[in-house]
Amino acid sequence: MVAVETVPRRLLPLIPMASLLSASNLFALSLIPFLAFLWYAKRSRRFPPLAWWGFAATLVFVLITVVAGAVAQLRFGQQLADVDPLHGGAEAFLTVSNLLVALGFAQAGNRQQGAGKDPGKR
Repeated sequence: MVAVETVPRRLLPLIPMASLLSASNLFALSLIPFLAFLWYAKRSRRFPPLAWWGFAATLVFVLITVVAGAVAQLRFGQQLADVDPLHGGAEAFLTVSNLLVALGFAQAGNRQQGAGKDPGKR
């Protein structure tokens, strides 16, 4: 935190605004466009379902990361990145969600390729 005495007087009105741009507030605000993306992807009906579930699983990763970060801080007095078992466990959820996204798009691409082939030609 910045000591108010060290801030030039003309910048004092900006201090409350800077606190609004904290990492946790920006993180929370970033969920709004992500949820809008999920809503649009579901509504468009052109998005591969497995890929959609992969992106939705990213929200599970976010929740697990927040909980694991709190456990790391409260139980071990460290940040999540410094507690390898918790950090690795949380990152495993990101890996699973990324796999679902990749498999969903690969599956959709394979279906699209298969639909373009002439069944009479082999």
